[in-house]
Amino acid sequence: MNHSKIDNLTPLEADRFGQASAALLRQGAQNLPANIKDRLYAVRMKALSLSKAQVHARSNVLATNTGNWSSHSSTLWDGFRWAAPVAFLVLGLYGIAQWQQDSRINDIAQVDAALLTDDVPPDAYADSGFLSFLKNGPLSDSDSDSVDPSTH
Repeated sequence: MNHSKIDNLTPLEADRFGQASAALLRQGAQNLPANIKDRLYAVRMKALSLSKAQVHARSNVLATNTGNWSSHSSTLWDGFRWAAPVAFLVLGLYGIAQWQQDSRINDIAQVDAALLTDDVPPDAYADSGFLSFLKNGPLSDSDSDSVDPSTH
């Protein structure tokens, strides 16, 4: 059949064609074995449930301000749908950056306060001997007492 002829069918002709096709399919289905009929019925029910789910998911109907029902959304609403999450993302990233900066400033302030209130002058931390002293720890009293008593 010619495709241009199929595309130009009137609604009445398309309905008749559909009914004739359904009748031929029903006649052919009666000659099928029972197990094939059962499988075809199960697949048909699954396809119908999926198509109903898609129809419900795609039915975006909005009432316009004039009271007319429309399935087309306005471009302003479409713009807001993607702009709002992007704005929240940008604000969230800005908030995280501010929080990290405040945290860094507080950490530096704590180190400065510890240095300024410590008994050791800040210049001592630049001395390499003082750093090795901090790494090894002070000599304990038990080390000085471990002198051999037989030498006295």
